[in-house]
Amino acid sequence: MAAPGRRRANLPMSTLTILLCCIFLFTSTASAASAVLGIDLGTEYLKAALVKPGIPFEIVLSKDSKRKETSAVAFKPLGPSSADAKAFPERLYGSDALALAARFPGDVYPNLKPLLGAILKDNDIVDEYVARHPALDVVRDEERHTVAFKSQSFADKEDPFLVEELLAMELKNVRENAEILGGQGTVIRDAVVTVPASFTATEKRALELAAELAGLRILSLVSDGMAVGLNYATSRTFPSVSAGEKPEYHLVFDMGAGSTSATVLRFQAMEVKDVGRFNKTVQDIAVLGLGWDNTLGGDAMNGIVVDDMVERFMDSPRLKQLGATKEKVKSHGRTASKLLKEAERVRQILSANADSIASFEGLYEDVDFKYKITRADFEKLTASYADRIEVVVQNALDMAKLTTKDINSVILHGGAIRTPFVQKKLESILGDAGKVRGNVNSDEAAVFGAAFKGAGISPSFRVKDIRNAEAAGHAVAARWVADGKDRQQKLFLPTSRVGAEKQVPFKKVEDFSFSLFQQKPSSADGLVFEVPVIKVQTQNLTSSVAQLIDQFGCSADAIDTKFSIRLSPKDGLPEVLQGTVSCEVDAPEKKGGMVDDVKGFFGFGSKKGEQESLKQDSEAEEEIPAETETESTTSASTSTSSTSVASSSTSAVPSVKSAGAKKTEVINLSFTIEQEGHLQPSGAELKRIKERLAAFDASDLSRLLREESFNTLEAFTYRARDLLDDEAFISASTSTERSEIESQLSDTSEWLYDEGASAPRDVLDARLKSLTDLTGPVQRRIQETNRRPALIENLQEALNRTKQFIAVVEGHVKRAEEAASSSASSASSSSSSSPSSSSSTTPTPSSSSSAQQEDDFADLEDEPTSSPSSTSESTTTTSTTPTPSFTPPVYSAEDLDSLSTAYDSIKTWLTSKLAEQDRLTAHDDPVLLSADVDAKAQELDKVIMDLVSRQMRSRGSNYGGSGGSGGKSSGKASGGKSKSKKAKKSKTTSASSSSSSSSTSTPASSSTKSHDEL
Repeated sequence: MAAPGRRRANLPMSTLTILLCCIFLFTSTASAASAVLGIDLGTEYLKAALVKPGIPFEIVLSKDSKRKETSAVAFKPLGPSSADAKAFPERLYGSDALALAARFPGDVYPNLKPLLGAILKDNDIVDEYVARHPALDVVRDEERHTVAFKSQSFADKEDPFLVEELLAMELKNVRENAEILGGQGTVIRDAVVTVPASFTATEKRALELAAELAGLRILSLVSDGMAVGLNYATSRTFPSVSAGEKPEYHLVFDMGAGSTSATVLRFQAMEVKDVGRFNKTVQDIAVLGLGWDNTLGGDAMNGIVVDDMVERFMDSPRLKQLGATKEKVKSHGRTASKLLKEAERVRQILSANADSIASFEGLYEDVDFKYKITRADFEKLTASYADRIEVVVQNALDMAKLTTKDINSVILHGGAIRTPFVQKKLESILGDAGKVRGNVNSDEAAVFGAAFKGAGISPSFRVKDIRNAEAAGHAVAARWVADGKDRQQKLFLPTSRVGAEKQVPFKKVEDFSFSLFQQKPSSADGLVFEVPVIKVQTQNLTSSVAQLIDQFGCSADAIDTKFSIRLSPKDGLPEVLQGTVSCEVDAPEKKGGMVDDVKGFFGFGSKKGEQESLKQDSEAEEEIPAETETESTTSASTSTSSTSVASSSTSAVPSVKSAGAKKTEVINLSFTIEQEGHLQPSGAELKRIKERLAAFDASDLSRLLREESFNTLEAFTYRARDLLDDEAFISASTSTERSEIESQLSDTSEWLYDEGASAPRDVLDARLKSLTDLTGPVQRRIQETNRRPALIENLQEALNRTKQFIAVVEGHVKRAEEAASSSASSASSSSSSSPSSSSSTTPTPSSSSSAQQEDDFADLEDEPTSSPSSTSESTTTTSTTPTPSFTPPVYSAEDLDSLSTAYDSIKTWLTSKLAEQDRLTAHDDPVLLSADVDAKAQELDKVIMDLVSRQMRSRGSNYGGSGGSGGKSSGKASGGKSKSKKAKKSKTTSASSSSSSSSTSTPASSSTKSHDEL
């Protein structure tokens, strides 16, 4: 049997190797999966920041290397002669999409964020959007009654596009750009997205659906103000309330394209418990107040400028002759797109200049128009907007119960805050211009804050410990029916912290249902709207109450029904964690058993009276209130199993309380949750949307590959024309070949910009192949002419080296034959003198007795191995009869023959091929190919390397053999446990062995010398 170590070595893979492979695989997979994307979802722009090992907080660039992507997607209609009848329209994003607005205004979809979850009917935001983009065909989704778009690039039978579907295209485009930034193999699935504080469950669920369609998993939704606050806190420290210092209060004023918001944040540091007995200081951010206006922003100001443009345009005499009206001009798609684009440019110029000019050619019915506006005129037009800014700020302060004197500074964020009258209004509100600060990047602070929050959530990153507490934003209430009347109870306030949990009691003993909804105030008239969120239906309340009554003797009036409701840390929406039904019953007195009787007999039993109070105190500390029961899921099966576990654990705990003690019996409730309000698409509808998005992706990929084929063919036609003028190409080709290539190029060039513009990919590839078949042979001739001389020279040098090596091998073989003959003659002479040598080895009586004496001590050896004396004796016997040794030669005659044969065949082949090649002209196909010459050189090198490798192995075995033998004998002589007499004898024998080994290795040394000479 092999040794244990050998058996382990024969295993296909050791445990350590498997463990290391698993660690490497897990590390590489975790690195690829640890990327997190922070997205600032703006009305006009999308910004993203990537967090990945090796890429800390990097802005994701667009296809045209911009740090922000315009929030727009467009469908470019297919031409009538499209290459693929089943292809989808080309999708364009960002500025490329807006560039199509003048040509295809009905297929450009910008600024979709305000339409998330919006109902088409009686919605001011939808009406305003339709007025600004009159060319878009806005329809109602039949299943959910939300906004949808009918594309003019598709047939009428094509289903409308949901807002979530179009936004998913934009998000996926951002995700693909981020994966390009992350490098090869990067896959991004997790994201943190910013949302306005005014978003309700309707908008948040619509956004989550869009992210799902884009292949993203939302880790958390963070409000715009909190995202800016996180970015503000990453590079700062704040007063420590643990040391008695006062916190800082900052107001984040965010005015973007679609809305305006104000967020009051409290910044402070505090001491918290750390590992062991240590404490640590963390930064803490909390939202104290919120205010917003969803119709105040850059788009609203652009609309003011558009209205002023139309007013002045109507004064044109020619336009009056045409009988045009304001409504006709505004409803004209191309005209409205041009006006809106120029209005935004004019407004941005007015932020830094006193006036601005816009010119239009053929704005409407070929009527030109020139527009000029000053900053003073613009501020007069937007005077009412300045007053609305103060309302937003005051609402946030009122919710936080603070005044402007309590605010340390105003942090500005958003593109529209650069408007001069906005900053002036903020300065007048606060009464101190120094408090209005631009101390953060007004464009990228929110996206970096979202990325920071994502890195903090992901277990793959370690970031600065900044605690953040979001506010609910909207009050949350519950509604149910009791005694035939609708009951309502407010559960959370707008300032309640996200993640907060409450125990809500219900005086119900039969199965019932209740609904949770948000209360959203209207910014116009102050009315409160209810936004449904979920509906909860109990499943086993009636049976659980009956069990408490029958099994535990509870009365119906003493039974409590409670639900644990929390504001979800992910999106701030209310969620139900657990439902329980319970009652207090008398605890039975514990009766002693046989073990207690035995303990009492020996005096170890309970001693009544003096230890009774200690026993009660101990029970009071171990008692667990019902609110701390473990959470149960909302599924009926899981909740039922949780109920049985809770009930059994309650009954299994023995009651040792005295008479009059109480205990609580708790049963977990199973319940179902149904989503209300903004409904998700049905399974069939969701499948159809995903299939259409997949078809779009496949069509885009096919179009990209076709464009690559078209560009390759076009580039080859230009390169081939240059070849026709190249001297080397002319000398390597015939006039007939050049004429054919020129004719083919001319035909392809004409076809390329006519029929080829819409030709499919396979036709383009076929055209390219026909051209390369003509130019390929000529280019190969040129390549062979350039490469062949150097390779031939290398082969000839290899032949010369081989010839020299053959001479060395011949000499070695000859010397080996002479050495073999000399060794044979020495062996014959030594055999004649062997009798006399044999007689000298006869042991003497003294030596025999000495051996007998040594055998008497053999039993004293500790190890059962053969003694050094016996080994030495056998070595001595060998040395007394020397035999001539002969080392086999390294090279044989067969090696010499194979080497000579290879040399002769390759030299003959080269000579004949050179003669054939010399008879050819420059435009003939070569017979002596560079690849063949290189192969022959490698063949020759292989033969030589095989012989040299054999020589090296022989040299190593000769050197290692003699040294190893000597070392082995020496080791045995010195490593035994014999007496001193044995040691002396062993040393003598070892010396003889070394002498024998030295004489044996002489021929090998002679052979090695000839190798060194080579």
